[in-house]
Amino acid sequence: MLILALRTDKPEAELYLYDRQKKLAVLKWQANLKLAETLNKQLKNILNKSSISLNDLQGIAIYKGPGSFTGLRIGMSIANALAYSQSIPIVAKNGDDWIKMAIKGLISGQSDKLATPEYGAPVRVTKPKK
Repeated sequence: MLILALRTDKPEAELYLYDRQKKLAVLKWQANLKLAETLNKQLKNILNKSSISLNDLQGIAIYKGPGSFTGLRIGMSIANALAYSQSIPIVAKNGDDWIKMAIKGLISGQSDKLATPEYGAPVRVTKPKK
């Protein structure tokens, strides 16, 4: 089972490719405020370097937080779009062993259908002006 794993909650973004529990590739970069510009390019890079296409992916694991609102939102958007467009399962987990737990879930047939972030704090909504 070929799995793409993403972590986008901090300035250093991370992409991983796994074949079940075997790590095939890792790509980390300082995305900082350019995550939206760089994530798709880096995704293409890790797939090309591993001779894997999007069609080969069989599952997506993603870190769901807590962390940066914008980073999590961008990562979740891309991960959910990939899972939907490729008709593959997605599992979102948090904690130190998030990849291990997400991969375990994918292998056992779990799918969140739609991964949602956990920001680690209540959402602050600006009140509308009257």
